[in-house]
Amino acid sequence: MTDEQTRPYPPRTPGTPGQRVVAGRYLLLGELGRGGMGVVWRAQDQVIGRPVAVKELRLPDAESAAVFSERALREVRTGGRLNDPAIVTVYDVVTDGGSTFIVMELVEAPSLADLVRQRGPMPAPQAAQLGERVLTALQAAHAAGIVHRDVKPANILVAPDGRVKLTDFGIAHAVDDPRLTTSGMIVGSPAFMAPERVEGREALPASDLWSLGATLFFAVEGTIPFERATTAATLHAIMTEIPYLTRGQGPLAAVILGLLVANPDARLSAAQAQNLLTTAQGMRPTPPGGTAMLLPSGGPAPAPAKNHRALWVTAAAVLVAGALVGGFFAGKAVGGPDADPQKLPAATFGIGGQMRVDVSGGYRCFNASVQDGGVMSGANDGDCKESHTLEVYDGGDVIDLASWSDSDAQIAAYPGLAGVTAVAEARCATSFHSSIVPEAKREGLKYRALVPTQEEWQSVPDDPDSHHPTRAFFCVLTKADGGPISAPITTKVK
Repeated sequence: MTDEQTRPYPPRTPGTPGQRVVAGRYLLLGELGRGGMGVVWRAQDQVIGRPVAVKELRLPDAESAAVFSERALREVRTGGRLNDPAIVTVYDVVTDGGSTFIVMELVEAPSLADLVRQRGPMPAPQAAQLGERVLTALQAAHAAGIVHRDVKPANILVAPDGRVKLTDFGIAHAVDDPRLTTSGMIVGSPAFMAPERVEGREALPASDLWSLGATLFFAVEGTIPFERATTAATLHAIMTEIPYLTRGQGPLAAVILGLLVANPDARLSAAQAQNLLTTAQGMRPTPPGGTAMLLPSGGPAPAPAKNHRALWVTAAAVLVAGALVGGFFAGKAVGGPDADPQKLPAATFGIGGQMRVDVSGGYRCFNASVQDGGVMSGANDGDCKESHTLEVYDGGDVIDLASWSDSDAQIAAYPGLAGVTAVAEARCATSFHSSIVPEAKREGLKYRALVPTQEEWQSVPDDPDSHHPTRAFFCVLTKADGGPISAPITTKVK
């Protein structure tokens, strides 16, 4: 807890909640929550009879009363300029007994932070719908020239009926206003702060999108991607590390990873992210004038029926996602725009491919080479604790077909070799530069993706009970000099 969070609140008007009236109008009924900037009360507007939320602000020691007052007024002006159903409406600002109060729309709903901690990670469609609604709110703010600067799970309220509200524009910055700063304060939450802001640059609309990516990671994975034991370690992780997704796949993974690109110029745009989030929900885009509702927090909605056109659209979206993401992460991993020197070109496997791959869940280490005619199978798998030449450190499905019927899965369109390769290489680069491959062991290694050919994708499985033909890709490690690996490298290998 910081010194700011332990300092006392400003003097209050006499009375207790339920009896205390602020500015002769707002009857305080009970506390809703508190944080570093103040305490929020449930209240009743006695003039027009509606329930409201009243945020009582605290004056930080390092901030003058004039600057503090201007910050409060700026929040009201900011809220008054925004009109979106996913943004908490600000009604009024008043002073009473030396305190400043901001009166807002009352939304009695848990935050995304509370929801995930209580119920665990969200299903992907639910997380995608939440992301789309928050993105819509951010687009409205950005169109008005406002950057939120503190997008995080604690500032996203999720109602039981699925509605989403983005709140706390208290540190929002209008790009046409003089910048108001406070000495010695980090404006925003470090774990959700974009790399350019860590470097001391001004917050941009793209900075909010990066924070949304970190928020969606938390929603679908249940952990904060860059949070470490200290603020310094957290900021270092933001600048140097790439988070690894274990639950998010397909278009949702593409959104998260695409928003978490270090270079704001290379980051996914809001429009690109919105298209992918719509695809990740498994539904058509919201029609003009329509309202996209988040799935109720009790569980996901039934999967919509898919036709042949939907399958092609999904495959095309994955190809686009891979093309967007695949070209970025190698650059971030080595700190620049050049290709990752440790990445080798992808190789194909299956019918008509360079290699034959028959890998079950138990096979991780092989005495094999990635070359024309190469084989990875039970015939040459080895004990990872003994000498081997190739190690599988990650993999996945190009398209997540887990919820699809067998007939739909069988006709899923091949996204093209370029699309399949882009998706696989993005995942392989991300996981190689994550904790899966310990940093101390990366020197002297090369990695590459193994991807299925179109013929393999469309082949009929030998096992009639198989769910669908192979849609998998594999990420493999080798020594740069082609020599033997004497002990397990990755944390996935035991």
